[in-house]
Amino acid sequence: MHLLGIETATRQLSVALWQDGRCVSRGGDHPNGGSQNLLPWIHELLDQGGIRPADLHGIAFGAGPGSFTGLRLACGVAQGLGWGLGIPLLPVSTLEALALASGKCRAWTCLDARMNEIYCAGYAVSGNQVTELMAPICVAPAVAPAPTFEQAWGVGDGFAAYGELLCGRAPDLLGVQADAWPTAEAVLRLAAPRFAQGLAPDYAAAQPVYVRDKVALTTAERLARGGAN
Repeated sequence: MHLLGIETATRQLSVALWQDGRCVSRGGDHPNGGSQNLLPWIHELLDQGGIRPADLHGIAFGAGPGSFTGLRLACGVAQGLGWGLGIPLLPVSTLEALALASGKCRAWTCLDARMNEIYCAGYAVSGNQVTELMAPICVAPAVAPAPTFEQAWGVGDGFAAYGELLCGRAPDLLGVQADAWPTAEAVLRLAAPRFAQGLAPDYAAAQPVYVRDKVALTTAERLARGGAN
């Protein structure tokens, strides 16, 4: 089975190619864009794997939550390629991919959502199986719910931005991995068994999951949340 993965929900953009359990990837840190790199990376991976786009059996993408622009980018590229090739698409939770990529058995995932908020959730990880322990929410870090499970690691760039607040909410964390990011390889590790079981939804359901619907705040709202005028 040949699968393509795309993850662009954060500043760390990546694509990956899965070939019967073997995975190779391309990516980089692009805090201010980087969309122009996706298709060249994809072509490089296909050339390296010795396959044509028509040989792909499915495309998985990081569906969010994350950057609104990044989520639309991943979904748009996946839909464009998927429609053109006539292959199924599978949206994968960015926070699940973050938990898996972190290498921790129990992860309190926290991504910086900007606007003085974070996206957070809780997961148990066993091999390539990720089980949700706390549903994803978007919340101010000062009121983020602490993990409801033991032996948790804090992972994600939410800890780089709001580490003191978050660690104060969860003093029993085993540690913090603020440099953990969701990856296209993790997206494919989650997606491969789902494709094998024929669980890909129809194209209309392959959409981003924003968690937060509001893209921008008014000046009064920013001030109320402690932001700059």
